[in-house]
Amino acid sequence: MKTGLTKKQKTTAIYFDEYSNIIEVQTHNTDLKKRLTAFAAKYPQCCHQIDDDEQGGLTFEIEKGRLSIRLTAPYSEERKQAASKVAKDLYKQNFR
Repeated sequence: MKTGLTKKQKTTAIYFDEYSNIIEVQTHNTDLKKRLTAFAAKYPQCCHQIDDDEQGGLTFEIEKGRLSIRLTAPYSEERKQAASKVAKDLYKQNFR
């Protein structure tokens, strides 16, 4: 969808405080919008869309505890090499 916004202007913001049991997510990210829309359709008691900014951004309210943020540590060189070897072996099995 053409919005007239630059990639830098297409942000995702997550708002919550310690008092409320609601998290507000405003995003232009296509994958996240699709995931939140599907989640809201499946679980309307936990999540619903509250705004469409008409420039490609959607805003959702989600129950606290339904959204998580995952941090992943960087791979060690050994792990990178092992993953590369597995990928190469799978490729050889499937495409030779």
